[in-house]
Amino acid sequence: MSKSFLLVGGSSDIAHHLASLLLTNGHHVTLLARDVQRCESLVVQGAEVVQGDALDEAAVKAAVDHASSRGEGLAGLAHLVGSIALRPPHATKLEDFEAVLRTNLTSAFLSLKVGGKAMLKAGSGRLVFTSSVAGSYGLTNHEAIAAAKGGLEAMVRAAASTYAQRGLRVNAVAPGLTETRLGASVLRSDAIREASVGMIPLKRINEPEEIASSMHWLLTGAPDNLTGHVLPLDGGMSALRG
Repeated sequence: MSKSFLLVGGSSDIAHHLASLLLTNGHHVTLLARDVQRCESLVVQGAEVVQGDALDEAAVKAAVDHASSRGEGLAGLAHLVGSIALRPPHATKLEDFEAVLRTNLTSAFLSLKVGGKAMLKAGSGRLVFTSSVAGSYGLTNHEAIAAAKGGLEAMVRAAASTYAQRGLRVNAVAPGLTETRLGASVLRSDAIREASVGMIPLKRINEPEEIASSMHWLLTGAPDNLTGHVLPLDGGMSALRG
């Protein structure tokens, strides 16, 4: 049965793969994106785009309303907005720290607030958020992103409890380094890549398709009793010793 899904941060690399999976399975896909041009290939496949910023409540509401008008209402929302700033605290400007929090955490809360409200009216829905291995694993110079993603994971658990009896399922994925535009900003040299891979028990960087397929499962195939979980997609970093 065709369902309607909203991807917030719809121009991201992982969103492209996730949208393609959903469209291939016959679902309606709405993308909230600032860069509409990056979504053109998905529009050709049948996706619809609402242009706007994930920190603009009016834009998020417009995207939620659009997705809710498709099929039998908004069945799922994935939040794929992120940024990173790797500096020690003493070299980080307060405004840069706050920008990381707003991009990663405040925008996620806004998607939860607006998307969750629409799902409550329908009586069911699934929300999936994007955390990071930095949210639970101590990484050097990751204080800002660790604070944002740690907060996001706590928010996911609280929201899963708040809405458990009202039909909403709230989960997250926590990737390690992934071959995306954002990941490329970290992997600036062969030496950094080699050092990063050396920390990962599986000795490789994530592929974006792996993150997208995991989010697709959480949105469409995961059992109804799975909620409040953060799925680590980090090659074993947070659970194993390499």
